[in-house]
Amino acid sequence: MIKKTTLTNGLRIITIPQRGTRAVTVLLLVGTGSKYETKRISGVSHFLEHMYFKGTKKRPTVRDVLEPLDRIGGIYNAFTGGDYTGYFAKVEVDHLGLALDWVSDIFLHSLLSQKEIQKEKSVVMEEINMHRDIPMSRVDVLWSRLLYGDQPAGWDIAGTKESVLRLSRRDLSEYMKSQYAPTNTIVCVAGNVRVRYVEEKIQRVFGGMEKRSFQAKPEVIERQTMPEATVEWRETDQTHIALGVRGYNLFHPLRYAQELLATMLGGMMSSRLMIEVRERLALAYSISTGSESNPETGYIVTTAGIKNDGTEKAIQTILREYKAMKTKPISSRELQKAKDHEKGRLALTLESSDARTYFYGMQELLEGKILTVGDIYDTIDKVRGAHIKQVAQDIFRQEKLNLVVLGPYKEKMKFTRLLML
Repeated sequence: MIKKTTLTNGLRIITIPQRGTRAVTVLLLVGTGSKYETKRISGVSHFLEHMYFKGTKKRPTVRDVLEPLDRIGGIYNAFTGGDYTGYFAKVEVDHLGLALDWVSDIFLHSLLSQKEIQKEKSVVMEEINMHRDIPMSRVDVLWSRLLYGDQPAGWDIAGTKESVLRLSRRDLSEYMKSQYAPTNTIVCVAGNVRVRYVEEKIQRVFGGMEKRSFQAKPEVIERQTMPEATVEWRETDQTHIALGVRGYNLFHPLRYAQELLATMLGGMMSSRLMIEVRERLALAYSISTGSESNPETGYIVTTAGIKNDGTEKAIQTILREYKAMKTKPISSRELQKAKDHEKGRLALTLESSDARTYFYGMQELLEGKILTVGDIYDTIDKVRGAHIKQVAQDIFRQEKLNLVVLGPYKEKMKFTRLLML
């Protein structure tokens, strides 16, 4: 049911028909993000995403851009990551034509008004302030900085206040021309749609884009020979932590084993860390472990909000569970639970058209191939306990440990000393 078509200019179209729904989502993905930036224009990908809502030739004001989808109850937004930028509209199926027109209009014909650029700088400043004031958002920024340092992969996606203030209309225009090429763009449509209608409409609108190359991103450099920690003082009622290790990228053969390992540790309510840290020790309300894999790098990380006087104990407990994954047998029952959890969660997520566009579109964008749900189920089912143990023994090594602590602390030595496996 999934169809991929490539136009002569290199733009890819992915259609995912979905019967039994009245919803449809149009998602446009561009293979560029903060990892493609230089320090001088750090944050330009994110800022450009904002500017695409500020007026087009056809819809010259912000209200002109926003009202058409508001009038029909549409859901629309955009997002920026290290490797991608996306724009989407989700509407009732009778308004598919409007959604296609709207997404293509902001992508192809945004005005980048100098007046709006100046105004939006203030908005982005407040977005940066907001994420700094939210402890777990701040921990995410500090985690990337700790792992990757002073290179694009380690910079805040939004940039810094200084870099945002420096951005000019010329910077935005040149970056757009450099990166927003049809060969670097995917339009993904999912829902109750006719494939031929969608393809013809997209061909008509995007077929005129000039085929050209785009700027590649610099290689991500990873160097670590000993445990690393960073501590940021904050007068909080909880200590917020991120504790994890470098892991596998998207193309590693044990990527799915790494995901299942994270699920067993802290990916569900009955996971090891949820039971130990929350239920048995009562040190946290929220604790979870996730696996992140992108084209160049990957990691497993546990994040939590810990009672201040229990931070050291929580860190020691997490490390103990990491070590247990290396040294103790993994029961077939626990592994099967993790597999069933991952498959069930994927099935439930893909009930919605927007999730389908993201799921299939991002595979094509980042991996250059599309696996069906059945393909992924098969891959998950092939993971054995020996694979999980192999991953644990490879990545849960003392020299790969990284810890972020945000809370009422100024000295990091007490935390660095805890980083032992």
